[in-house]
Amino acid sequence: MEKQRIQIDFLSSQFVKDDGTFDKDEALKLCGKIAGVCYDKEGFHHLENEPSEKTMRRIERTLNNGHHSVYDHVSIIFNIQNIPKILAMVLNNENQYTTSEKSARYTKVERKEGSIITPAEERLYNKWIDIFKIKITEQYGSIYNASKIEKLAQENARYLVTVFMPTQMIYTTTLRQINYILSWMEEYIMSHDTHNPFENKLSFAMDQFINALIPKNILVAGLMKNEKNRYLSLFGQNLDSKQDIFSDVYSVTYKGSLAQLAQTQRHRTLDYQMEFLKEEEYFIPPIIASDKTLVEEWLGDMNMVKGVTPQGTLVRINEAGKYGDFILKCKERLCSGAQLEVMEQTRQTLLAYKKALESSCNSLASDIEKYSHGARCTFPNFTCPNDCGFKEGKTLVRKI
Repeated sequence: MEKQRIQIDFLSSQFVKDDGTFDKDEALKLCGKIAGVCYDKEGFHHLENEPSEKTMRRIERTLNNGHHSVYDHVSIIFNIQNIPKILAMVLNNENQYTTSEKSARYTKVERKEGSIITPAEERLYNKWIDIFKIKITEQYGSIYNASKIEKLAQENARYLVTVFMPTQMIYTTTLRQINYILSWMEEYIMSHDTHNPFENKLSFAMDQFINALIPKNILVAGLMKNEKNRYLSLFGQNLDSKQDIFSDVYSVTYKGSLAQLAQTQRHRTLDYQMEFLKEEEYFIPPIIASDKTLVEEWLGDMNMVKGVTPQGTLVRINEAGKYGDFILKCKERLCSGAQLEVMEQTRQTLLAYKKALESSCNSLASDIEKYSHGARCTFPNFTCPNDCGFKEGKTLVRKI
């Protein structure tokens, strides 16, 4: 049975032709004219009417000398179907993008014909939805309605489902960036560890992605040379040897699930890298953490599907950025509505950051203290648009 294949269409671009392909020649011509703005005394309108030979020479020159920024002026909106979740994460880690992605919180995971999801994953997913619904109702039934409980149960049960599960996304980036990314994917395909099942599957997905774009006429050879030898930013090495830094800039390394990483990497002002642990470990949802029998059952079920790399697999994550951008992350994730695992990790990082600033007598210590008293609704410079009225959520001690 053939697995679901990646499908890509253009949702919007000024250069999409009636046959659904990209008008690469016209896009390059526009960028070639824009490239002349930096030295043309009369500006762009003068360049619009210049001889085409002059424009083509400028295109050739900029493509060959690495002056590619002008090709960022062409934005393209892609409608991507059946993309593996991990490949969406690869795209979302490259920062120069806008994405709207199908949520596992609001959409139940179901096997379809040709699906990569195994019968075991589907069975365990549905089994744990029922368990989570019971546990959530027992503890928070007076706070959450049935619809909310269902969503939270789905959000936690998806930890058992492969990180290669197909998803859908609307992805917007530039002509230059998509070609850069494709060149980095080609490098990954050529250099990946062929003895590693995860890397083999990801390499296969990248090859599918590239092949889905080839007939769309989007590839530009001059933009795919990768002269600077850049590579996909998501995958790091020896992250356990990195030392935590907390100052005007910060770098912190911690363990988190693949599901958490997918959530937190969406903060595009921050940088994220991941690497797998030497031994498998799995996230344990706090709602069941105090029940020894359920924890053993959860880990046993995780071990049953470990070969598909479930989203609950813990990986080592390095997060780095500027202090101000971390505070912006706190204003997003320290909330009763945020994914619990992300909220807890953000809180842990905040407290470690606060302690380090105080120990070093950093002038930011007095600022970070203002954000250490609870959820974002307690922040002095944040106004909540929709008060949850949930005490355990505001004090950041909720279990779901």
